[in-house]
Amino acid sequence: MNKKIQNLIENIDKVIFGKKKEIIDIITCLLAEGHILLEDVPGVGKTNLVHGLAKSLDSEFGRIQFTPDLLPSDITGVSIFNPKNNEFEFKKGPVFTNILLADEINRTSPKTQSSLLEAMQEMQITVEGKTYHLEYPFMVLATENPIEYEGTFPLPEAQLDRFMMKMSLGYPDNESEKKILRNYAKKTPIEELKPVLNLKEIREIQKEVQEVHVSSEIEDIIVKLANNTRNHKDIKLGVSPRGSLLLYKASKSFAYIKGRDFVLPDDIKKLYLSVFSHRIILRPETRFNNISSQEVLMKIFSKLEI
Repeated sequence: MNKKIQNLIENIDKVIFGKKKEIIDIITCLLAEGHILLEDVPGVGKTNLVHGLAKSLDSEFGRIQFTPDLLPSDITGVSIFNPKNNEFEFKKGPVFTNILLADEINRTSPKTQSSLLEAMQEMQITVEGKTYHLEYPFMVLATENPIEYEGTFPLPEAQLDRFMMKMSLGYPDNESEKKILRNYAKKTPIEELKPVLNLKEIREIQKEVQEVHVSSEIEDIIVKLANNTRNHKDIKLGVSPRGSLLLYKASKSFAYIKGRDFVLPDDIKKLYLSVFSHRIILRPETRFNNISSQEVLMKIFSKLEI
C-alpha cells in the first residue's frame, strides 16, 4: 500500500474504530475526485469520520445541517448591498470549502438539494449570472437516514448520479464499541488529530492516480456490467455512462491505494456494488418480491465471464 495513504488511513482510524474498509472507500473517492452518499442510522460516527478526513488533510471543513426551511442561498452564498461603496458584495456560503458535510441532505426541499448539483459536477457555482470557482480539491460527503420517511425529500436520480459511491458504516463490532467507550468518555479524539497530508500533496496524488493503467479487457468488463443493467428483466432504469466513468475512475484510485499502477478485475468486483447500487431503479414487481438492488447486481456480475 502507498505509504502516504497508509498514514492517512491510520490517522483517520484514530477517531473512527473498526471501519478500515469504509475509510479506504472514502479515500478512493477523494483521490478519484468523487463524492460519497452515507446512508446510515444516527450515532454511528459519520460526522467524526468526515471531520477526521478534513483534519488529516489540513483542509477546510464545512458542515451544512439540511432542514426543510433551508434555502439555496444558505449554501451557495448571497449578494449583500454595501452602502459604503454603493455596490453589492458577494458573501460566500459554506459550499466554499474543501471537505463539505451535507448532513441529512434528504431533509431539505429538492430546490435546495439541486443547489449542490453544479458544485459537485463542475466545481463551480453560479449566482445571479456570475460564476464562482470552488477551491480544489472539493468533496461532498452527504448523509441521510434510511429509516425516517416523514418530513424527508428523496434524492432525485440526477442528484444520486452525482455521487460516486453510496455506502453505509453500520454498527461497530464489540471490541470497536468498547474502544469507543474508553476513548470518547473523557475527551474527543478528533481534537488531538494532526494533519498527515496537505492539499498540495493530495492534488499531486490525484494526478498520479490518473496515470494508473486500465487495460482494454478491464474496460470491456465495466462496459458490459453497465450494459447488462440496461437490459435486465428486473431493472427499470440501468446505469448511465456517468456510472461507467465513475467506476473506471474509482478502480484506478483503488489500485493506486493498493500500491499498483494497473487495475485488476478484483478491483472492479470490490467497487462494483458501491458505485452502481444507487444508480439503478428496480421494477415494481422486483421490489414486491423483496429483491434488493445489490442482489440483482451480484447476479449480473456472477454471469459475467472474467
